Amino acid sequence: MPDLADRHSKGPPVSTLRNMSEIRTFFRTNDTPIFFVGPTAFNLLGVDRWVRNFSFISYYDSWDGYHPRVFSPGEIEHEPFTSGEDINNYLLQHPDVRAHIAARSRQAGVRPKVAMVFFDEETERICEEEGYDLILPSHALRQHLDSKLTTTMLGNEAGAPSVPNVLTTVSSYADLVEQADAAGLGDDLVLQLAYGDSGKTTFFVSSREEWNTCATDVVGEDLKVMKRITNRAAAVEAVNTRHGTVVGPFMTDLTGYAELTPYRGGWCGNDLYPEALTDSQRARAIEHVSKLGDRLRQEGYKGFFEVDVLVDLDSDEVYLGELNPRISGASSMTNVTAGAYADVPLFLFHLLEYLDVDYDLDVDEVNARWRELAAIDVWSQLIMKTSDSTVRRIEKAPATGIYHVNPDGTLTFVRPTLDWHYLNEPDEAFFLRVYGEGEYLFKGADLGILVTKSRLQLEGGGLTERCRHFIDGIHAAYEVVPVEAAPRAEAFLAYLK
Repeated sequence: MPDLADRHSKGPPVSTLRNMSEIRTFFRTNDTPIFFVGPTAFNLLGVDRWVRNFSFISYYDSWDGYHPRVFSPGEIEHEPFTSGEDINNYLLQHPDVRAHIAARSRQAGVRPKVAMVFFDEETERICEEEGYDLILPSHALRQHLDSKLTTTMLGNEAGAPSVPNVLTTVSSYADLVEQADAAGLGDDLVLQLAYGDSGKTTFFVSSREEWNTCATDVVGEDLKVMKRITNRAAAVEAVNTRHGTVVGPFMTDLTGYAELTPYRGGWCGNDLYPEALTDSQRARAIEHVSKLGDRLRQEGYKGFFEVDVLVDLDSDEVYLGELNPRISGASSMTNVTAGAYADVPLFLFHLLEYLDVDYDLDVDEVNARWRELAAIDVWSQLIMKTSDSTVRRIEKAPATGIYHVNPDGTLTFVRPTLDWHYLNEPDEAFFLRVYGEGEYLFKGADLGILVTKSRLQLEGGGLTERCRHFIDGIHAAYEVVPVEAAPRAEAFLAYLK
């Protein structure tokens, strides 16, 4: 019988991958070109270490040409970007990108595979015309599942409850209070619109004054009205496979820190560490995510998704939070955990669903192993935006690579490197720059992403001293000048989650 490498190189495999060793070999001998397309390479950075012929097409070249598997085409004329989808569609239609993909897709009968975070119907049309396989659930299905109201209903059907809530519309503050009272939610409420970034579409209402600040946004809209609880939020990535749902490690969120985001409640990082959840909370959270995954499969969804869970610190109840039916911004840590190195990074389970291969997988065994190995991992990341509304032009920007925090709190650039896999010490961090020299900063613009092997948030809330040193040091490395107008000030929107 030919070995796996032979079977793969000559076309579709003729037998099933039977274990994790064969799965790893399958990816290390992969001949199918796979491209991650996005404003940056951040979300799946490092997957190229595991998957042969996996590379990145990025609008921003965070490495200034240093990374051998990141292709950033030269700028050509385009309409102003208003979303991450616009950037991805621009890239896919760029003549240099088309030539780049064609040059790496010469094997007869093998269609290049394309993955990304955000896409729309136009993206699907472009991929179909160009002969690319978009290895993601359809935009229509993702749009349906992206609704916070839909997530709540599907979770309820699956036995994965949300924080006590009512799904409704409201016409006034009196109407809101009446409905909340009838549902037993109390008078301290959280209101969420069906769609949108939670940092911008979540409102906290405990008085008429707070209602007045959001009334124009919520009156007449489909809403999830929740009881406000004292909670710990934890994020987890998972993959819906034909064999069940593989659940990654849980990490706490950093939200709303003014040093990192201008948006109240806006996501700005994660801490992954053993005590993020208790053993009991982790077991219940895994059960919720698995049940939701089972229900998503009934909707036709397969592959990668991210879920937020909420732990009520007063009752110890574990609730289902938001669903993000896409590759997420937490993969930087999920893909370098002990579980990932014991088996394969979580995203490779997604690839197994979209590549032409049959495989066996004991999902319960993988989940049990990853849960046990979660006791030794400590990783954290910061998603660094600017809160300053002044438009400024960048004259000098910090390089992508490894930085070290000194005893006096300053940062020293140590060396360029491809990703965060070589981090060893808690005083080291990998910074991936987004905006570089000649770009513009404005309120909400992304400076970059910082990844480190140390906690960045205190147990009771607040940022650690080391975290503040990292933030101050990165800001200090930018040299900017104010400008009266910035032609590209809206070119880049939040796209990481």
